[in-house]
Amino acid sequence: MSDDWRFAIAYNAALQAATAALAAAGYRASRENHHYRVIQSLELTLGKDAKFIRAFDAFRKKRNVSSYDIGGGISHREVEEMIGIAQSLQQDVEQWIRTNHGSLLSK
Repeated sequence: MSDDWRFAIAYNAALQAATAALAAAGYRASRENHHYRVIQSLELTLGKDAKFIRAFDAFRKKRNVSSYDIGGGISHREVEEMIGIAQSLQQDVEQWIRTNHGSLLSK
C-alpha cells in the first residue's frame, strides 16, 4: 500500500474521531470548510492545544494536495505522524465520550 493511501486512511480515521466528538457535543460542522471546521472544533470538544490542531490542519492541507493535485508527495515519516494523530484522537475521543457523554455508549 502506498504512503499516500496509508496517509489518507489515517487522516480519514482522525477526521471521523474528531467528527464523533463534535456530534457527541451536539454539533455538526457546516459543509463549507467541513474538514477545517471539524479539526478546529477539537479545541472546544477535547481541549486539544494549538500545536496539535496546527499539526492536524497542516496534514489536512497536505492530504488535499495529495488527493486532488499531485500524488506521491507523502513521506513515510508523515504517514507515521498521521497514524499517531489518528490513534491519539481515537483514544481521547473514546475517553472523552465515556467521561462526558456516557449515555451515548451502548451497554
